Amino acid sequence: MAAIGERVGEAGLQAGAAALRGFERFVLRSSIVPTTPFLDPALLPWTATLEAHWSDIRAELDEVLVRRDDLPNFQDISTDQATITDDDRWKTFFLYGYGFKSEPNCARCPRTTALVEAVPGMTTAMFSILSPGKHIEAHRGPYRGVLRYHLGLRIPEPNDAAGISVGGEIRHWREGAGLLFDDGYEHFAWNDTDGLRVVLFMDVMRPLRRPAADLNRALIKAIAVSPFVRDAKRRHLAWERRFAALTEGGP
Repeated sequence: MAAIGERVGEAGLQAGAAALRGFERFVLRSSIVPTTPFLDPALLPWTATLEAHWSDIRAELDEVLVRRDDLPNFQDISTDQATITDDDRWKTFFLYGYGFKSEPNCARCPRTTALVEAVPGMTTAMFSILSPGKHIEAHRGPYRGVLRYHLGLRIPEPNDAAGISVGGEIRHWREGAGLLFDDGYEHFAWNDTDGLRVVLFMDVMRPLRRPAADLNRALIKAIAVSPFVRDAKRRHLAWERRFAALTEGGP
């Protein structure tokens, strides 16, 4: 019976993935912005505000990094990341994730929180922390109805020894500057320096013409209540409790 259940579950996932791919084609035909691997951040006006205040965000990040060893590995929260990372060299500090707000983390970073909450269509916001020598394997996001934004906060030298490849195009982060890209293309990242690479990592809804924009918004809401997101929320809340116990009375 268990084997039958697994086959039914797998068939359901495959059917859902096929439906999502079909909707994705409709979304891309309705896109107001280019569907290229990288996009000009200036296409989205809010990026200028974040870049203007990057040093405020960096100051809050520096306080978070005091407890870097206690931060969760990405795959410990989002288990599907285990296919591309299996060590402790990709740390995260979540603020938002598909409708879930980490209240303690946001309280630690009030200025950053206010800035990301003002971003139209924001679905995910976190600090993404790559340790020296870390490589993230090639992968693609599950759905192109969102765009990904990286704001460089702590970028080690030499600059060209850390970067990201999206759809075969390579870019390097710079402190205070943003990268906007479509993670639906195959992409991978690396940090071949001796220092930490940290970005503000955000997913935002792709600007679309109606009715695709309305359907995309509804789909994002559905993702927010999916078993995958509920499991990630449960894991994050468990980490929050452990972290609170570790930091009680400390910095």
